[in-house]
Amino acid sequence: MRVADNDKDVPEQEIPLRSITAVAVHVHFIEEARTKVTNEMESMVLTGLTTLNQSLLASSLQTAYSLRLLPQLVQNLVSDLSQAVEDRIRSAFDLAKISKEALAKDAVANSSPPTYRSRVRTEPTNVTAPHFTVTLWSRLEVMIADMADCCIKVYTLEKVLRLKKDATTQAIFLDEAMKLLENKPSAIFWTSLGRSLEKHARDAAKNSTFIQQTLSTGYPKLLRLFHEFFAKVAVHTDTVYGSTYQSPETVFVLRALSNFETLYLSRLSNKLNEAVAQAFSGGARTLPGANEGINIARMVINELDSARFDPLLVRAVANNASSCINNLLSRVDSFTIRDRSAITLIGPTATPQQAANAQLATCLYQCWLRLDTLRSDHTEAVLDALNPGTQNVHKAYERLVEPLMTAIRRELSAIIVKLHRIDFGKDVDPTSGLGSSSFYMKELMEKLSFIKAEILSQFLIGEAGRTWALSIVKYVIKTFVMHVSIARPLGESGKLRLTSDMGELEFSLSAFLAGNPQSKRDGDLEAVGDEYRTLRAMRPLLFLENSMLADSERTAGLPPLIVLHHILVRSPMPLPHNLHGWQEAEYVRWVSEHTQRESWSLIEGGLSHYEKVSESEGKDSTDAKEFIDLARTVLQNAENGS
Repeated sequence: MRVADNDKDVPEQEIPLRSITAVAVHVHFIEEARTKVTNEMESMVLTGLTTLNQSLLASSLQTAYSLRLLPQLVQNLVSDLSQAVEDRIRSAFDLAKISKEALAKDAVANSSPPTYRSRVRTEPTNVTAPHFTVTLWSRLEVMIADMADCCIKVYTLEKVLRLKKDATTQAIFLDEAMKLLENKPSAIFWTSLGRSLEKHARDAAKNSTFIQQTLSTGYPKLLRLFHEFFAKVAVHTDTVYGSTYQSPETVFVLRALSNFETLYLSRLSNKLNEAVAQAFSGGARTLPGANEGINIARMVINELDSARFDPLLVRAVANNASSCINNLLSRVDSFTIRDRSAITLIGPTATPQQAANAQLATCLYQCWLRLDTLRSDHTEAVLDALNPGTQNVHKAYERLVEPLMTAIRRELSAIIVKLHRIDFGKDVDPTSGLGSSSFYMKELMEKLSFIKAEILSQFLIGEAGRTWALSIVKYVIKTFVMHVSIARPLGESGKLRLTSDMGELEFSLSAFLAGNPQSKRDGDLEAVGDEYRTLRAMRPLLFLENSMLADSERTAGLPPLIVLHHILVRSPMPLPHNLHGWQEAEYVRWVSEHTQRESWSLIEGGLSHYEKVSESEGKDSTDAKEFIDLARTVLQNAENGS
C-alpha cells in the first residue's frame, strides 16, 4: 500500500499490509487456512498419483497454481519419485540385506535351533547359495514393480501438467513447472533411474562375486525383468522397446546393465570357443567331422534362441557367434592339406590326406547346413551380423573341396580323350567280340567306381553329395558326347562300338548315382536332365541318313554343335581342331570356355575357309557341298531358335 504527501517532491512510501491493524488481526487465521489448504492440496496430489486419478490431480494442481506453489510442488514430486526409485535400487542390490533375508528364510525352512556363528556372512556358501539366488531375484522383481509404479506416476503427472491450463491466465501448467525444472519430469526421471541403476549395479558387481556371477550368468533373466518393466510403462508412456525400434530411454536404462551383458557375452564367447577347441582337441589324428560341426552349429542356434526375445542382446550374441565361426574357419584352414596327396586319384584307396580333408569338409558343411536355417527365424539386423560368418563357412567348404573336384574332372576327361586312340573307321570281324567294352570305357568305369567308393564316400554331406554325383555325371556325359562327336574316321563298325560304349557308360553312370537306398531318385539318370537326353539322342544320330541330319525333329535333344560336328565327321572337310592345329582335348576345353555363338562362328568360319581354299586351289567341292548345305541349315535353325 502506498501513501503520498501533498508535496509532490516527497516519494511514495510502501506500507506492509501486516502493519495495518484491521488486516493484522486476520493474519493468523489466513496463515492457518493457507496451511490447511496446502496440506489438503498435497494430500489430493498424492492420492491422485497413487490412484492415477487425472481429474483429482488436475484440481489439486490448480490449487497449487493458485497458491503459487506449482513449480516447487512439481519439483518436489519428481525429486521424491526419483529418490524412491534410487532407494529401491540400492536396497535390491544391498548384499547385507540379501544375506539377512536369505539366512532368515533358511532358518525358517530348516527349523533348527540357532547355532553359534563367528561372524556375519554376506557371501553365500555352497549350501546357502540357492537361498541367496532366490532372494536376489525376488528383490529384483520387487524393484522392477516399484520402478514401473514410479515411472507411471511421473508420466501421469507430466500428462496432466501438459494438458491443464489456468482458466484466467491461460498459463500452461507444464510451462509454469519448467520455471524450476531443468528438463521435463519424464526426462529427469529416466536420467535419475539410469544413473542410479548403473551406479548400484556396478558397485554391487564390484563388491560381490555372488551378485556378479548370478546376474551375468542369468543376464537373459534379468533382461526379461526389464522387458516386463517396459511393457508395464508402455501403456502409460510413449516408450517403445520392440524388435525394430527402441526408444532412447529404454536403451539408456539397459546401458546401465552393460557390465553384466559384457560378462555374459564374454562367457558365451568362451563357451563357443571351447566347443571349437574341443572339436580339434585330437589334433591331426582325430579331426572334427559331422558330429562336431552339428554340435557347434547347435550351440550357436541355442544361444541365439535364448537371446531372441531381446533385439539388442540377440544382435550382440550373433556378433559373438560370428567371431566363434571365424575361429572355427581359422582352425580348419590350419589343418587343411593342400599338397598333391590330397587330390591324387591313383587309388586303389583314398589317401589319408583325402580322408582328413573330407572330415574337415564334412564338419564345415554340417555346420553351415544348420546355420543356414536361421534365415527364416531371425530379423534382418541379426542376419546382417550372422550372414557373413555363415557365408564364410560355405565358402571355406567350397575352397576345401574344389581342388579335389577339379582333379576328378581332369582325371575323367583324360580317360575319355583316349577314345581317339581307337580307329573307329576300321572294319571289325563280327566274331571278335564287338559287344565288349572299349579299353577306355573299362578304365572310365573303374575310375568312376573308385571315385564313388573311396573318394565321395568320405564326405558325409547328405543331398550335397548327390549334387556332386550329378555334377560329375553331367560332366562325364557332356565331355564324352563332345569327344564322340569329333571321333574320326567313323565307320559302321565304329558306330556299333560307340553305341556299345554308350550303353556301358549309361549303366556305369546309373550305378554311380545309386548308393543311397533311402533316396528313390538314386540311380535314375532322368534326374541328370538335358545331358542324359543328349546321350540318348546320340545313338540314333550315328545312323541317320545324311539328308536327315538337318531335320530338327530327328536330332531333338542334341545341341546344334554336336550335330555340326557329326556332319563334318562324315564330310571331307576338316574339323575345327584340325583346322587350327589343336588337340582334341584342347578343342573340347575351348568349347567349354566359350559361348554357343562363338562355337557356331568357329564352325561357320571353317566352312567359309574350306570353300575359299577349294576355289583357290581348283578342287572339286561337289562331295563337300552336301555337307556344307546341311551344316548351314543347322546353323540357320540354331540362330532362329536361340
